[in-house]
Amino acid sequence: MDKKFFRTILGDKPVEQMGLTYSHEHIIIEDSYVTAAHPEFLLNDIEKVSKELISFREAGGETVVDSMPANAGRNALKMAAVSEISGVNIIVPTGIHLEIYYPHNHWRYSYTEDQLTDLFIADVNEGIDKYDYSGPFIERTLHKAGLIKIATGDHSFTKHQEKLFRAVVNTHKVTGVPILTHTNFGNQAWEQAKMFEKLGANLEHIVLSHVDRYKDLDYQKKVLDTGISVEYDSAFRWKANDHNWTLEFIEKLLPLYPEQITLGMDMAKNAYWKSYGGKPGLTYLLDTIPSFLATKGLNQYWRNIFFDTPKRIFAFSK
Repeated sequence: MDKKFFRTILGDKPVEQMGLTYSHEHIIIEDSYVTAAHPEFLLNDIEKVSKELISFREAGGETVVDSMPANAGRNALKMAAVSEISGVNIIVPTGIHLEIYYPHNHWRYSYTEDQLTDLFIADVNEGIDKYDYSGPFIERTLHKAGLIKIATGDHSFTKHQEKLFRAVVNTHKVTGVPILTHTNFGNQAWEQAKMFEKLGANLEHIVLSHVDRYKDLDYQKKVLDTGISVEYDSAFRWKANDHNWTLEFIEKLLPLYPEQITLGMDMAKNAYWKSYGGKPGLTYLLDTIPSFLATKGLNQYWRNIFFDTPKRIFAFSK
C-alpha cells in the first residue's frame, strides 16, 4: 500500500478511513496471568465487548487503539471477531507491558535485545501468535500488530527497560510501526521522550499515555516541548470533589499544542463498561467533550484531538 496506512486487526487501511479515534483502550483482556491477579480486568466476552463497541460506533466512533501487548491477555482471534461484529477498526499492539503484569521468571527478562526485536517484528510482519506466546508452540494468525507498546514505572529506567526501549525502537525503524507507551501517572514521560529521541525514533509516530495524571501544567509543557504527543484518559476518573486536571490541561494546552494531544478512556476494568453493567461506558468522551470544548470556545480543536492527530500518530512511517 503506497499511501499512508494504519493497520487494523482485520488488515491495512488508508489513514483517511481511520475516522474518529480513541487513542488508548482495552478491548479484549483474556483470562491470563494478568486477570488472575486482577480479575476486574477480565474483558473476554465477545458478545458484551461487541455490544459496547457498537454503541461507540453508533455515537460516531470508528477506530480504537488497544493497548494490551504480547503475553498480557492479548487474543488476536477475539479482537478480529469483535471488530467484524461491531464494524469498529481495532489497532492491536505488540511489545511489552509493565513488569507487574508478568511473572518474575518471564521470558521478557531472559530474551536478548535481538530476540525481542525479532519477536516484535514477527508480530507486525507475519501475524500475532494464536496462543499469545503462552505455550511451547507458536501458531501465527493472519492478524498483524499495528502498534508497539512499552511501559515504565515511577522511577529511573532499569537496564531491562533500556533493553526493551532498544528492541521497540529497532522494530519501529524496521517496520514503521507506531509506538504507544504507558507511564505511571505521567512519571518518566519526559525521560521516555528523550530516550526515544536518543535512539532515533520518529517522534511524529509516538504517543505517551496517562500523562494527565501528573498534576503540573509546567511538566505537561516540558513533555510537549520535546515534540512528542500525549494521550489523556482520566477525564472520568477524577472524583466529583476533586479538581479535574484532565479538563484543565485540555483547556490550557490545546491552543498551544493543537497537534500533540489525544484522548482515550483506558477502560481496563470491566466495571467501566456499560455492557458489563458498569459506567461510564465507552461513549463517555463523545457525550461530554464536545460540550466542554464549546463552553471554552475550543470547538475548532475537536478534529485535532479525535481525527487529525491520531491519523498522524498511528500511520506507519516506513
